[in-house]
Amino acid sequence: MAEQLILALDQGTTSTRAILFDATGGALADATRPLRQSYPADGWVEHDAEEIFAACVAVMRDTMEASGRDIADVAAIGITNQRETVVVWDKATGRPIHPAIVWQDRRTAAACDRLREAGHEAQVTEVTGLLLDPYFSGTKIAWILDRVQGARARAEAGQLLCGTIDSWVIWRLTGGAVHATDATNASRTLLFDIEAQDWSQPMLDLLDVPASLLPKVLDCADDYGVTTANILGREVPIRGVAGDQQAALMGQGCVQPGQMKATYGTGCFMLLNTGEKRPVSRSRLLTTVAARVGGKTTYALEGSIFVAGAAIQWLGEGLGITGGPRSAEALARSAKPDHGVVVVPAFTGLGAPWWDAGARGAIFGLTRDAGLPEIAAATYDSCALQSRDLIEAMRADAPHALGGDAELRIDGGMSKSAWFSQRLADLTGMLVQRASYLETTALGAALFAGVGAGVYASLETAAAARPAAEALTPSLPLHQREAAYARWLDAVPRVRT
Repeated sequence: MAEQLILALDQGTTSTRAILFDATGGALADATRPLRQSYPADGWVEHDAEEIFAACVAVMRDTMEASGRDIADVAAIGITNQRETVVVWDKATGRPIHPAIVWQDRRTAAACDRLREAGHEAQVTEVTGLLLDPYFSGTKIAWILDRVQGARARAEAGQLLCGTIDSWVIWRLTGGAVHATDATNASRTLLFDIEAQDWSQPMLDLLDVPASLLPKVLDCADDYGVTTANILGREVPIRGVAGDQQAALMGQGCVQPGQMKATYGTGCFMLLNTGEKRPVSRSRLLTTVAARVGGKTTYALEGSIFVAGAAIQWLGEGLGITGGPRSAEALARSAKPDHGVVVVPAFTGLGAPWWDAGARGAIFGLTRDAGLPEIAAATYDSCALQSRDLIEAMRADAPHALGGDAELRIDGGMSKSAWFSQRLADLTGMLVQRASYLETTALGAALFAGVGAGVYASLETAAAARPAAEALTPSLPLHQREAAYARWLDAVPRVRT
């Protein structure tokens, strides 16, 4: 029997990547294409959905060519995607009626404020596990329907479809045969009842989104149809789908309650597996679907930091520190100890647990002898200090799941830095497990697809393919850690609206 391979498609905010995995979780080949961002107005972020699909096809073809393997050896495709980003397209022509509105986009902040002021947030949280914030998909869909001429009438006539990026890609890969999403992506829309595990009519009515637009909700390991033969030379089954952070949770092997991961990319997303019982957050964390396999739903608490790796980019683009992340890190490491500078990188507002769309970034604690090294160090520290905000909130919300011996499994671009990873351990006071293979999001998509295709017998079997990790223990004295966090907690309220 030929070796069973799995092709993972990872469609992210800044790039699209495909990786070919074997059944042990080993990466055989990969290919990447950058993704252009568009900023048509203050706080607006858009993508070209057609560019996204073209890149998906290109990277899968490039990966297979680079691997030298036959497409017949691919048991399944797994898809993971930037969550909350939405596309609305014409059902007949397949053409998007508006650029994709990206998860970072804040254009619907006023609409969310109106719904909150009208007293709807408690109902929204009860049904969806989310908060009223422009981060999520539902208000973005309504915005497109209201702003594109004739769109709402066409939607109500059944002429349009919408979905997150996974749905858009699946629809195109299958030649329009399958309009589907998975439970993790659905749980990020403000339209999904996370207990009933179906679209919520009260939420559809509240946000004014016609149900006819929406995809069918399937498990993370499920039958999403097959690609058309022209994509890869033959039909290939699509058997796994998950939003990027839930895919990373799977790729980090966090399939048991109490296991937690954080992915440090453009933003940072921390998820704590809480098991089959839906947790209730009193700390303004999100309750979301961690996975749904075999009809069994696993929940998670999630905290989202909007700006993590993007803050390091800002050091170059905004402050002129040349040479990329390595130069920025070298500069940060040269900072004076206990410099007292605090950077709050609220460039697009603050995420959990603050949820303040109007907050803006600031630098505090500057003295005459502070300079770029201290600002760079404080920028890196901001990512660790925001992480501690999330950890403290999770401890408050799920003390039984997150015990004193808990560890934080990390991945993503910033985790490539051993120095930052150690700083994260120091400022959070947690044992940090740094994955040796950083593309855990793509790996998670492959593992879900492997379960869906029968390559793995269960999630637990698939989780055994988790990459090896390096353990980093806190080394900063307690009084220094607490002093740094106190400065942070003093600075954050000053940038809030």
